[in-house]
Amino acid sequence: MDDGVDCWRLAANTRVLDVNSRYAYLLWFRDFAATSIVAKAGDAVIGFVTGYRRPDELHTLVVWQVAVAEEARGCGLGAAMLDALFGAVPDADHLEATITPDNSGSIALFTAFADRNRADIRRSELFGPELLGASHEPEILFRIGPVGRRNP
Repeated sequence: MDDGVDCWRLAANTRVLDVNSRYAYLLWFRDFAATSIVAKAGDAVIGFVTGYRRPDELHTLVVWQVAVAEEARGCGLGAAMLDALFGAVPDADHLEATITPDNSGSIALFTAFADRNRADIRRSELFGPELLGASHEPEILFRIGPVGRRNP
């Protein structure tokens, strides 16, 4: 929970994420800490992935946001956090995320996750401009799975 404000700042600093209120991040890291992950360099938050289980589909981990500080980009931190988070939710066999069509970085991140896990990706529009507003790109649902578990 203590990382909520730092994650809010990091989200704002990315200048690409839809930034929620500080309150939302504080609640998120209180109530969904088991399905979220924070990366630090010393005491500084340099990355996070927020997620939750779909209430009607508990074997699906939904990734809400992925953020990596500018100074930590290009080192595979996003992929490492995504892998670690999925590994920490032992009964999940699917991962979902929504991505706007112009977000090539996120498309690459989730496509690589599917490739590493030899899982299929199904893409479909989840929310379009009629719901999000004309100025918002559509949110494309990436449903990845089933994801098999590797034995150590």
